[in-house]
Amino acid sequence: MTITGIDPRYARQVRYSAIGEQGQIRLLNAHAVIVGVGALGCVIANHLARAGVGKLTLIDRDIVDRSNLQRQLLYDETDAARGTPKAVAAASRLSAINSDITVLPRVADLSSYNAESLLVEADIVMDGTDNFSVRYLINEFSIKHHVPWIYGGAVGASGMSLTVVPGSTPCLRCLFPEPPPGGTLDTCETAGVLSPIVDTIASIQTMEAIKILTGQVEALHGSLMQIDLWQHQWQSFSVKSARKTDCPVCGDRQFIVLDGDCPNEAMTASLCGRNTVQVCPATPLTLDLASIEPRFGKVGRTEMNPYSLRLHLPGGMTFLLFADGRALVMGTDDPLLARRTYAELMGE
Repeated sequence: MTITGIDPRYARQVRYSAIGEQGQIRLLNAHAVIVGVGALGCVIANHLARAGVGKLTLIDRDIVDRSNLQRQLLYDETDAARGTPKAVAAASRLSAINSDITVLPRVADLSSYNAESLLVEADIVMDGTDNFSVRYLINEFSIKHHVPWIYGGAVGASGMSLTVVPGSTPCLRCLFPEPPPGGTLDTCETAGVLSPIVDTIASIQTMEAIKILTGQVEALHGSLMQIDLWQHQWQSFSVKSARKTDCPVCGDRQFIVLDGDCPNEAMTASLCGRNTVQVCPATPLTLDLASIEPRFGKVGRTEMNPYSLRLHLPGGMTFLLFADGRALVMGTDDPLLARRTYAELMGE
């Protein structure tokens, strides 16, 4: 097979008959958005960058922590020591892997305020998150704008994946009408997580994405796939007949999460396994971090980079402020203490 006009780096991929030159061209012209560049997101982003997906948008709210290095393959000890935003560190690494594609880091927490602006140009949305609230948000965006998305989750040594193609497959609400109650599911904090299951689930997600982006939707697995690598169990539950005509999202087109207003007070969320609480303002802000640093300097030692302002507080906690008004309160898992600290420092 003679390959013409295609970068030799893709030669082995192009020689796969289901891809070919036309499939590679489609990948080069595609835009994938990866929500969450943690364990799953790192593997997905790595594969898509090497496959030649022409534009990748990376959305993540967090910074690199040493506890990430066991499974989040795009980061190293330097990133952890610097506390680099994951989206920024991942974009830098991916650009070094493939300088011909466009990689856009977005240091943000996906919410109803910003979902449509951050996701609207996507050809596909990849789930690299660790919570169901964001997944239901992505699901509603997917159905509203007819953009496929691929769910994935991994904890312990097991994981699952589901591909949602609006108008063709059931959506997340069809299969899971309500999010699981808090505390009922294992998390990486309660059950740990092993890197091989992350690689496996993320690779399945990526393969499904490549099928969609190259126009091979007939090759999608059409199932809710569940895998336990420790117990050597692979299960595939067909979902082809699971679409519900009375589904509030893909049936009645009610987008309660996507169109919903945020509460009129700061919101908190504990970050899994991090002894860290994220605090979001009632509405997104646009802060001049440089002007805030002198005031914070009266309270404790500060460090600033282009993305955040870090304040080391007496007593051992650290307050990491982003320009959109979000803050990570590190050194506690108490939401009330985190919100009080936020209010004391930010005056709200």
